[in-house]
Parts: sequence; C-alpha cells; structure tokens
Amino acid sequence: MSEADREHGARGVGFIGLGQMGAPMAQHLLGRGLVVHDTRPEAVAPLVKAGARAAQSIAEVAAACDLVSIMVRDDAQVAEVGAEVVASARPGTVLAIHSTIRAKTAEDLAEKARPYEIDVVDAPVSGGFMGASAGRLAVMVGGTDEAFERCREPFGDWADLVLHMGPVGAGTRTKLARNMLHFISFTAAAEAQRLAEAAGVSLRKLGRVVRHSDAITGGAGSIMLRPTTAPLEPDDDLYDILCHTRDLGEKDLSLALELAGELGVDTPFARLALERFGPGLGLPGAADD
Repeated sequence: MSEADREHGARGVGFIGLGQMGAPMAQHLLGRGLVVHDTRPEAVAPLVKAGARAAQSIAEVAAACDLVSIMVRDDAQVAEVGAEVVASARPGTVLAIHSTIRAKTAEDLAEKARPYEIDVVDAPVSGGFMGASAGRLAVMVGGTDEAFERCREPFGDWADLVLHMGPVGAGTRTKLARNMLHFISFTAAAEAQRLAEAAGVSLRKLGRVVRHSDAITGGAGSIMLRPTTAPLEPDDDLYDILCHTRDLGEKDLSLALELAGELGVDTPFARLALERFGPGLGLPGAADD
C-alpha cells in the first residue's frame, strides 16, 4: 500500500489461515498492506520476511483491514474465526470466506454481520496449490453487488477468473457442484485404469494421454455450454453438435463395456454413463431418435 493510500484512509488487506492454499494466495497481496495471522509462527514468518505485518490475534487483523480473507479448515473454524472478525472489524469491512464449507454457514455469518455493517462474501476457489502459487485460481463469489466490487480487484491478484455467482451462499454452491464433478471424475478415472490395466496398457502413458488431450479439449467443461439442463429443442444451435457428441460417446462407451466384459472387469460407472449420456446432454439416447 502506498503512502498516498494511507493518507486517504485506505487500510490493508488481511489474511487469516496460511496453509497450503492460504499462504500462496496471501503472497500475491503483499503490495496491499498485507496483515497476516496464523496459529503457527512458522507459517507467518516467510510472509513477514517478504513484507507483510504479523498480527498477534484475529481481532488485530480485523481492526486493521478493509478486506479480511479467511482460509481455514472447516465450518466450525469459519464460524469461530468469522465471529471474531465481526466483533472487531469496522463498519464497511468485507469478510471473505475462501474455505469450502456449507452454504448455510456463510449465510448465517452474513446475517450476524449485517447489523454491524460488515459484508460477508463466500468466495471459494478452484485451481489447487499450483493455481494459488501462479496467481491463476478461479474464485466463485457470493455476496452483494457492492461487496463484490470492493473485493474484485484484490482477488484478481491471486485469481485470473473472478466471477460473481449471486447472493451469499452462491459461491459455495458453485464450488460444491464443481468439486462433485472433480471427485466423481477421479472415481471414473480409477475405473478406466482398472480396464486399461487388465488390457495390459501402461497406466502412466494413459495418464499422459488424458492430461494432454484434456488440456486441448477442456475435458468435461467443454460440454458445459448451456444455461439450463432442460431437454434441447431440435432448432437449438447446439442440437446437432451435441447429437454428434452423444453418438460418439455412446459408441465408445459401448466398445469399452464390450472390452470390459471380455476381460471380466466390472465397470459400473461406464454402464451408468451409457444409460444417462444422451439425457445428460439434453437429448434422447441415439436408439430413441
């Protein structure tokens, strides 16, 4: 933060919780009068050495900053830390929750903070430690339009996709849907590896192919183009494109299931995918056309 900013009453940004994600996120905020706090001195020390100010308590961070970010473990910690921030922050402060929690936890905290004129935003992130280190996270923000505008620019220091998803709770609901896809895909990947292993395929080379092609095509995100999951009308611009995708998918899933049957590999995800692939795209199955 510049001297001119201080003269005009601008205050710093605070960051509470300097774990695997929080520390690299905070690192990108050093030019904004960063104030940090963590229960572990060894987590605080590198940021202080880089120019941040260490706070001895959560209350000290809250009193010193216009924007306070928290990246702690779970709902209970968010509720506890958030309550301490609300008790000490000045009116006009924005409290940003980056932890993945229940949407109701953020909504309840926002309700408690409102009488104190403190805005709560739930702003979970996606992109992992690598994205945090590179400043290339995606952040999904739930909160008022005014609160979003006040935190958009500092969030942009550690994220290259900053989206306002709606009111408080919307950011968390977005993150849960995104992570559901993420971890379901891990389970599907394990099923594909079992098939490949039974077929004598190198799993490491298969992994290289998956990472390479997903980086080009966008993976599952490449079909997430519509504003609704309702059935597609035949005159929709995407209808023919997604029909082609459905036909290819059903063909390839059928071939994979045939191979699995020959090798005696149980592939329940693939069976379910074949059953639901067309409807998932908003289309009938190819056999129903």
